[in-house]
Amino acid sequence: MADRKRKLDIEEEPGRPGPGPVGGGGVNPFTGRPYRQRYYDILAKRHGLPVWQAKDEFVNMIHGHQTTVLVGETGSGKTTQIPQFIAEAGYTANRKMVCCTQPRRVAAMSVARRVAEEMDVELGEEVGYSIRFEECSGPKTCVKFLTDGMLLREAMTDPLLERYSVIILDEAHERTLATDVLFGLLKEILKNRKDLKLVVMSATLEAEKFQGYFLDAPLMKVPGRLHPVEIFYTQEPERDYLEAAIRTVVQIHVCEPPGDVLLFLTGEEEIEDACRKVTKELQGMGEKVGPVKVLPLYSTLPPQQQQRIFEPAPPPAREGGPAGRKIVISTNIAETSLTIDGIVYVIDPGFSKQKVYNPRIRVESLLVSPISRVRLRTAGGNQGIRRAG
Repeated sequence: MADRKRKLDIEEEPGRPGPGPVGGGGVNPFTGRPYRQRYYDILAKRHGLPVWQAKDEFVNMIHGHQTTVLVGETGSGKTTQIPQFIAEAGYTANRKMVCCTQPRRVAAMSVARRVAEEMDVELGEEVGYSIRFEECSGPKTCVKFLTDGMLLREAMTDPLLERYSVIILDEAHERTLATDVLFGLLKEILKNRKDLKLVVMSATLEAEKFQGYFLDAPLMKVPGRLHPVEIFYTQEPERDYLEAAIRTVVQIHVCEPPGDVLLFLTGEEEIEDACRKVTKELQGMGEKVGPVKVLPLYSTLPPQQQQRIFEPAPPPAREGGPAGRKIVISTNIAETSLTIDGIVYVIDPGFSKQKVYNPRIRVESLLVSPISRVRLRTAGGNQGIRRAG
């Protein structure tokens, strides 16, 4: 391992950071410019993340093993911090990149934007992303976020993925088709590229099976989450979950302290219907309640409209009046890897659309299916809620 570190020191290029922690002397090694005050403000918050406490242990583990399985609570900071730890450890020398896959486009874009802010670099330069029909990276890029489908497409033209020194498969529990194919593909690539490192990350993962698949790879668990989460369940099953969810949103806005609301529903039609009903119901209450901004989120929504969920809540209608509130109504696209600032209340009816194959008619269709309690807890934790209804 000492030989590897010496090699990285000798062969490192100008403008590329070598091994060692970022932040020495107040100069950003990724850009060569002094850090801005914003970097230090964010750094203080990063120190409070559960995954930060395990930084040294993780770096030692990735130095010593080709494959690492990382399991941590949702909201522990895995997605944003782990790529930075790897970049700081010297794996971006010799024009190599660290890549982190995400199951959804909006997650890849939002996480890349956040990591660029934390590293005090320009998005599209040192930190970039790649999604279908949009490439936001350049020759200086050393940390790249992309959808698993895009990494699979890159593997068609570059079978050994020579551009990357470390590949992070995030949200492995989502088990998309592209992720499953990548598991088999990367297992073969690892045999031919001894210098390539693989990190498999998830919040709710049957870790033992993945360890066995990757030849008894070491497992690291990161306990704890950033915010305490209080969970409430309905006493009796609701006859109409959509009506009950809308009623709960209205009750929270009228009765609860300030804080934005996230409501999970199953699909585009339901979400648009719920947006109209919530807006209509709250408008009928006049000035008794604060202003609301109701925003939909689903995969077929145009990217510009998807980005609206990160806008701040509206201000009070009048000075001293009730505070405004942002209400995001989303599919499970916001379940993982997508943290929306300001969310305090999460409502989940417990249903989602899942692909089901009917062998009799040989057709695959999306059916509304109940979700397990484990996934409900994961979704709530990712948004850092204090109360859930």
